[in-house]
Amino acid sequence: MKFTRRGFLMSAAVGVAASLRSAPAAAQTGRMLLKGGCVLSLDPKVGDFDTADVLIEKGLIAAVRPNITAEAQVIDAANMVVMPGFVDTHRHMWQGAVRNSLPNGLLNDYVRDILGSVRGVIRPEDVHIGDLVSALGAINAGVTTVLDWSHIGNTPAHTDAAIQGLRESGIRGVYAFGGGTGGPQNKYPDDIRRLRKQYFSSNEQLLTLAMASGMTAAEWAVARDVGASISVHAGGTLAGLEKVLGPDVTYIHCNTFTEQAWKMVADSGGHVSISCPIEMEMGHGIPPIQPALDHKLAPSLSVDVETQMPGDLFTQMRAVFTLQRMQALARQRANDKAAPALLTVRDVLGFATINGASANHLDRKIGTLTPGKEADIILLRSDAINVAPMNNAYSAVVQAMDTSNVDTVIIAGQIRKRQGQLVGVDLTRLRQQAQASRDYIVQRAGWSSSRLGR
Repeated sequence: MKFTRRGFLMSAAVGVAASLRSAPAAAQTGRMLLKGGCVLSLDPKVGDFDTADVLIEKGLIAAVRPNITAEAQVIDAANMVVMPGFVDTHRHMWQGAVRNSLPNGLLNDYVRDILGSVRGVIRPEDVHIGDLVSALGAINAGVTTVLDWSHIGNTPAHTDAAIQGLRESGIRGVYAFGGGTGGPQNKYPDDIRRLRKQYFSSNEQLLTLAMASGMTAAEWAVARDVGASISVHAGGTLAGLEKVLGPDVTYIHCNTFTEQAWKMVADSGGHVSISCPIEMEMGHGIPPIQPALDHKLAPSLSVDVETQMPGDLFTQMRAVFTLQRMQALARQRANDKAAPALLTVRDVLGFATINGASANHLDRKIGTLTPGKEADIILLRSDAINVAPMNNAYSAVVQAMDTSNVDTVIIAGQIRKRQGQLVGVDLTRLRQQAQASRDYIVQRAGWSSSRLGR
């Protein structure tokens, strides 16, 4: 099944002209200047600034310093925190049309209702709209990069639909190809070879390729054969994988890792993705923030599922910050001589940006405001009533802000959100299509159609 581009496509050109003040000849220079913001580059070599400018040229960060003068389109960043976009390292985006449908569910409820009922009835067009609304929701929340853990490979048409949804949104995405329901049309894992040729022939594009793998060496070998990174829900001892662990693997959750497993991952140069709120709510186990830190594994953050958790990283940062400090303080009060240091808000901001870029194998491109990297940048309003007056920028972002503070989102130098509104998106049509998909899924899954829940 083929999907045509819809009326709600993202277009960086639509509406941007009205949002920008342009210097003469700015169109010829291909430059954009973010002027006068509180700049958190998160790169120690560049530094953070109480007030500075960021120059973007041809989609790349050209300079970060005070008092830049250049012919450019100018965005007034006064009363804004200017920082790298947030990076989500694990989200099941095909479930976008069934957001908030399982608010009280445990892990076994999710397996039964979503992986069991919904995954068995969902059409490619439902996957398409699910990925699209999830990706646009992420952009709206300041998430510029997301790994789509797409275990909906029921058929190649389902897979293609997910990729199309990501492409239409304009987000930077890592598409992690996964399995789905059984049957002769399920081409996992070998169809990743087609995907590499058809959609991911270059690593220098907005969408890159990974495998949403099981814990099997055979699947990992297929991923490596096409040069795809590996993302895996992981726990236990990692027995049988000792010889195939490597720096191209990101391990999700890790709540039940043994000490030996932690050591194996650390020694192999692997990465960790923690979905703190979901892990606490669904019963995965205690989010392993401290074990990851103890093994010098810088954790990244991920939403996981929107069936019962919001799609922003503000929620994730606060959950990680408060849980680690509660645990560390409890150990200190018990006179534990080995009690860990307390996380700081600056630490957690790094989890949501730098560490995420590394876990998604994109740190050479994104994660910090470093000249030469691609311009994935967010502007967060610091004069909003939930923040003003701002006394500490790191604290404001981690402890006070939410999606309403996300004023501007830039991905690869293209404006995707400006002055609080998504650019070039027909929200009315998008909502209609998402609602129609939701109604179809609910009916086929045998759920109540009531909006008061089941």
